Amino acid sequence: MSVKLTSVWVDDQAKALAFYTEKLGFIKKTDIPTGEARWLTVVSPADPDGIELLLEPAGHPATKPLKDALVADGIPFTQFAVDDMDAEVARLKGLGVAFTQDPVDYGPVVTAVLDDTCGNLIQLAAMK
Repeated sequence: MSVKLTSVWVDDQAKALAFYTEKLGFIKKTDIPTGEARWLTVVSPADPDGIELLLEPAGHPATKPLKDALVADGIPFTQFAVDDMDAEVARLKGLGVAFTQDPVDYGPVVTAVLDDTCGNLIQLAAMK
């Protein structure tokens, strides 16, 4: 068994695709119409055959209350690894990305939390 796909619920797939590609730097892997929505995935350019992130429509009634509660409590929906936290935060802030938590050093890891503009907080993590 292995992880090949994971998902993040997004309020707007087109907006999410723009944010995840233009700001975070992922590349579009799959885009298949599925009725009103799309099977829309992005991947890291460093590993285009690696784990895909599904930008999944947050259409189920349970998603909004869960996402709202996570954001209200400052809890990230998921996290992404970065090599150089300071450089990545500076790059993203330069692109206008809003952070709810600037980098914090926890010893073996440094984390920061950003708003993906699609209803989620995303944590960045850099291992030392």
